[in-house]
Amino acid sequence: MSDLPKQHSVPSDLRRTRPPLALGILVAISCVGAETLLADLLKQITPVRSLNILYLLGIVLVAAVWGRWLGLATATVSALAFNYFLIPPTGSLTFMAQDWAVLACFLAGTLLAGSIFRLARSLAVEVDARAEADLSADLCRILLHAPDVKTAQPEAARRLARALKLPYAEIRRGASPDDENHMAFPLHDHGVPVCSLLVPTGLPRSTLRRLRERVVPSIEVLLQAARERQRVTNEQAALRRLATLVAHGAPPEEIFGAVARELGHILEVRHTAVVRYEPDATRTEVGVWNSGQVATLPLGSPVPLEKGTVSELVARTKAPGRIDTTQATAGSLGTGPLLTMYRDVGMKYAVGCPVTVGGHLWGAVVAGSTAEPLPDDTEKRMLDFTDLVAAAIANADSHAKLQASRARVLAAADATRRLIERDLHDGTQQRLVAVMLELRAMEAMPPTDPEEFKRLLSGATHTLNEALEDLQGIARGLHPALLSRRGLVPAIKALARCSAVPVELNMCADRQLAERSEVTAYHAVSEALTNAAKHADASVVHVDLSVKDATIWLSIRDDGKGGADPGHGSGLLSITDRVEALGGSLQITSPIGGGTSLLAEIPITDM
Repeated sequence: MSDLPKQHSVPSDLRRTRPPLALGILVAISCVGAETLLADLLKQITPVRSLNILYLLGIVLVAAVWGRWLGLATATVSALAFNYFLIPPTGSLTFMAQDWAVLACFLAGTLLAGSIFRLARSLAVEVDARAEADLSADLCRILLHAPDVKTAQPEAARRLARALKLPYAEIRRGASPDDENHMAFPLHDHGVPVCSLLVPTGLPRSTLRRLRERVVPSIEVLLQAARERQRVTNEQAALRRLATLVAHGAPPEEIFGAVARELGHILEVRHTAVVRYEPDATRTEVGVWNSGQVATLPLGSPVPLEKGTVSELVARTKAPGRIDTTQATAGSLGTGPLLTMYRDVGMKYAVGCPVTVGGHLWGAVVAGSTAEPLPDDTEKRMLDFTDLVAAAIANADSHAKLQASRARVLAAADATRRLIERDLHDGTQQRLVAVMLELRAMEAMPPTDPEEFKRLLSGATHTLNEALEDLQGIARGLHPALLSRRGLVPAIKALARCSAVPVELNMCADRQLAERSEVTAYHAVSEALTNAAKHADASVVHVDLSVKDATIWLSIRDDGKGGADPGHGSGLLSITDRVEALGGSLQITSPIGGGTSLLAEIPITDM
């Protein structure tokens, strides 16, 4: 609002300019000459001394229009001419007391007339200034308080016409040329013509000068402020709508389309799109909006990244950028489908901003114009929308991971139940059936055969011991007994002793931890040692464990062949699910030929 015109000071350009001094001298000489001739004619019927009043007319005129100094000079010349041509003896200057009195009256009249007209001019300037201030205040109220600048323009034009006493005035969007009925004054916003002020032709030059020098600049400043206010309001409303979609967990496809649509309306461009970069150096449009007949590739169709396009520029630089597609299509690069399409539909300028998710470049938001280059602040305005796209992608990715993790947990639970069921059916249940049969045989045996009875009893006891060992093995698979009795460090040492790959331990945990946290860390080490033995061809595994504050820090590294993929196989996914279920995190690094490294951060919780 600091750019609004000042309303309580009198601008210097409001002061009315005087006619040229040369013209004033000519008018003064003409007045003196005409008044002398007139006095010479009237001296036959009127006393000569009374004719000096005629000179006051010219003196007052010159003093009023050209100021006191030329007025004083005119008064002096008038006194000399009156004495020389009319006071006897004529043709000579013979000043008497009466002549000095006449000169004094002329000079006093000059000073009085100059003061009166200077005061009148100041009052007129003040009136004009107040009128300008009232007009600026009314236009400010109309343009800045209206919800839409377009709807406020007719009322602003009517108020302008009333203030300047014009037959009519009109503020029309865009540039308009002069014609036989209208005179157009372009209204600019940061140097770009956005509207035109139309007034009737044939207006006085003073009115046209007032419009050009004072009214038009004032309207331009108010229009800039009104457009900026409306732009900020529209952007905030659009961001609120998109943030609501993101917060409610709308599908990414819906959010991408909404981002493209809102961005197109905000930037007032012909085409906007949300594109995703693919691993094979292609790009896919996942959200598109168009205003007008702008052809696009089918949604979801990958196309190669072409040099000369803004999407390729953003992918290469990982930073906001802009291009002039007319220059790109004019060169040897302009043969690809995207540049060909841009050339065919007249797309001249494009701006793109990267979308970064989790520190990695995911895609870009692009906008294209068919008219003029987009404003310098376009990239800055687009960044707020790219943040929402990144948030939507992150939410969708987290939701998908959560759903997948839940599905894996359910599948693991089902698999565990089936394994227990099979072990009980094929092992423990069969042994118990065998014991039951032996006991029935013993029940039917005659008491006269103690040796056979003793043999059957011994077999039943042996079978029961085997059944008990099966149950203990199943229980150990569900929850290691050593972990419950002695804690995490001894349990991991037991795993290391049983490992097929040598294990180097470095553990610092001198207190009992929460059961769920210990179980999670134990299974992470168990699974990592199993993978190192089965898949990694490792010669040694390093296990480092420490407890700081309320967190278990676990690092497991091997020197195997690497290439472990968390997305394939249930082992690493199971570890990830267990750690993330407690609110922790697991980082897996496994370059080809560089071994595998797991870094787990496990909160100590009793949930």
